[in-house]
Amino acid sequence: MDLQPIQTDRAPVPRGPYNQAVRVGDTIYVAGQIPVDPATNEVVDGGIEAQGRRVLDNVQAILEAAGSSLDRVARTTIFMVDVTEFAQLNVVYAEYFTGVTPARSTVQVAALPGVGARVMIDAIAAAG
Repeated sequence: MDLQPIQTDRAPVPRGPYNQAVRVGDTIYVAGQIPVDPATNEVVDGGIEAQGRRVLDNVQAILEAAGSSLDRVARTTIFMVDVTEFAQLNVVYAEYFTGVTPARSTVQVAALPGVGARVMIDAIAAAG
């Protein structure tokens, strides 16, 4: 099977040797996204809600560049620096995933890439 890299300027440029996403057949694997604004290349301010929105906007932009959408996401993994913010992030997450919600896991981590990043989300989606 061929691997097709996915790139868009509507999401942050990868900070290492990886792609924003890779399409394999009818499946899209989105790399973990942190709350970096692609216009400034900086982590957004504003707490877990603002950071969660930025992360999900990045995931959405990548999926759209791949010809897919948030409605086609089958699984996400959420990495949080502080799981006591889980309820606040859940409210934001529910704004983005409104139909059949993806399976997901959430884990607390000691730190994330990007100064001040509090959340990272990766996703697996069906192609459009």
